[in-house]
Amino acid sequence: MKDILEEIVAHKHTEVAEQKEQMPPRRLYAEVEGMMAEGIETRSLSRSLAGNPYGIIAEFKRKSPSKGWIKEEGKPEVIPPAYEKAGAAALSILTDEAYFGGCLDFIRKARPLVSLPILRKDFIVDEYQLFQARHAGADAVLLIAADLTRQQAGSLTAIAHELRLEVLLELHAEHELDYADLPVDAIGVNNRNLGTFVTDVGNSFRLSARLPEDKVLVSESGISNPDTIRLLRQAGYRGFLIGETFMRTDDPGQTLSDFIAKLSC
Repeated sequence: MKDILEEIVAHKHTEVAEQKEQMPPRRLYAEVEGMMAEGIETRSLSRSLAGNPYGIIAEFKRKSPSKGWIKEEGKPEVIPPAYEKAGAAALSILTDEAYFGGCLDFIRKARPLVSLPILRKDFIVDEYQLFQARHAGADAVLLIAADLTRQQAGSLTAIAHELRLEVLLELHAEHELDYADLPVDAIGVNNRNLGTFVTDVGNSFRLSARLPEDKVLVSESGISNPDTIRLLRQAGYRGFLIGETFMRTDDPGQTLSDFIAKLSC
């Protein structure tokens, strides 16, 4: 079966090179430095998850490489604010355009309308993307172990922290556990194999006992039942990234509200 992750990462390198031509790094970095000098602060994803009784990272995701369009008409001015009103602990916004139908403007449009931490969900392969995230108004970024060497992940984490961005480090398999001692703010276990896009929530349970107890743990993908969250919390998870379960419905915000109501029972 074709490895979708390998294809996406190769495309991402080309995409970032093109973006650097459109907005040279020197200009982007200077604008971010200006923002930080003005005292524009970020919000803590890890603290929001640890302090929320449900810990749901509600995702704005319009498209999937394996399933096509999920909600092509979805608007970042509408759905993320509805997620916040429904009780989400944080927001995840897909910014990959080619495979997920996203863009950085989605963060820019949502940011003034919400007070929750926003995670830039993308395939980060270059420090330039960290500056993009900060410039757009994100509070945290996703780093995927399968995309990066351990040294690259460590270097990007250090730069993200200099920009006052938190890092959610995503693992998929046991052979990536040596990344877990990096000084990241949260560790996620993706239940979706990014090579085949097959989903198995059991992946979070298999890895839970081998993850650091001092990190906020996040289970990602394939979660559609409140009972699954209850079991994952018993296994040590405090964050739960959910997108398609909500985005496939007519009213994602209301679906999240109903989901949380079941968790409250």
